[in-house]
Amino acid sequence: MQSLFGFGQSADIDLVLDGYENRKSADIKTEEGKKERHLLYYDGETVSGKVNVSLKKPGSKLEHQGIKIEFIGQIDLFYDRGNHHEFTSLVKDLARPGELMQNTSYNFEFANVEKPFESYTGSNVRLRYFLRVTIVRRISDIVKEVDIVVHTLSSYPDANNSIKMEVGIEDCLHIEFEYNKSKYHLKDVIVGKIYFLLVRIKIKHMEIAIIKRETTGSGVSIGPNSYLENETIAKYEIMDGAPVKGESIPIRVFLAGYDLTPTMRDINKKFSVRYYLNLVLMDDEDRRYFKQQEITLWRKGEKARKGGAGNAQSPTMSIPSHLVCADHHRREPTVESDADAANAPSVENMKREVDSPAEITSSDLGADSNSAIQSPLEANPSPLSD
Repeated sequence: MQSLFGFGQSADIDLVLDGYENRKSADIKTEEGKKERHLLYYDGETVSGKVNVSLKKPGSKLEHQGIKIEFIGQIDLFYDRGNHHEFTSLVKDLARPGELMQNTSYNFEFANVEKPFESYTGSNVRLRYFLRVTIVRRISDIVKEVDIVVHTLSSYPDANNSIKMEVGIEDCLHIEFEYNKSKYHLKDVIVGKIYFLLVRIKIKHMEIAIIKRETTGSGVSIGPNSYLENETIAKYEIMDGAPVKGESIPIRVFLAGYDLTPTMRDINKKFSVRYYLNLVLMDDEDRRYFKQQEITLWRKGEKARKGGAGNAQSPTMSIPSHLVCADHHRREPTVESDADAANAPSVENMKREVDSPAEITSSDLGADSNSAIQSPLEANPSPLSD
């Protein structure tokens, strides 16, 4: 009945990208958490192909007001679904207004198109690139969308110093941790060690976790209109049992097996994605102490990549400002809040997951969403027995 009065979809659109047989593909999550696989492109590569329009009924005709194809880069905030934030929008007309009397194909090309950001789907935001074909009609348009995945490559960072810091609880616990680098590519290995300088509380075990922190909205700074989501990507127990003074615990974490993205900073002023190494110690009364250290993740370019379509270029190798930025070169370790930075002690305080007595001030403490511990810190914790 809809087709009889012209409301139904009287044609099918098929979009075929050039070189799809040889081009690599990549997985990306949907809003529902499922994975989809799409063709993979890099910044500066040409996107070209063919649009096939097939009439559903042979011998029929399709009146239209024009046919166009768009290449769109778009950010969708899940809490603001009414607005789509486009940062890239290119349009090409395929046909002028008229009638289609038979199945028709149209070639298109977006040459050396800029793709400044990496495709991403998170807890509250999605950044996607897609091609949209529209057959414009008086009543209802016929639309077809095809997504692609974009990876942003970076060259090896010039400055990649190790991270070394002493943290602890005054007169109770002093440890020194060291990680071999501050910037890691997505297939890298984090190598480090924990050295115990002073132990006067009974530590039961120690673990290290990789935390992804996604910030969206309000200029991506923490505020009333911003959203913050923490996700534990991986967690390892690196020590079981009580340590003694002078003991050294090695750390080795392989990143290749995890679903990681490059670090993203202030993407189009809509969101950021940062990664942290979270060192957690638990004492024999199940009180937890932690210290977080930010690391930068970047996507490494491949040494050799099979050519796709004849018009495909080599991936652009650069250091985008939102990935490995110049101002992120490692300086001396700093405390985590501005208030602490003004009066930074020589040994930084570790943070507890709950409020504590006056021996450790509230500014030195942090909250961990996984903690359900409510016991107070002992005023005079007993030393470990030999």
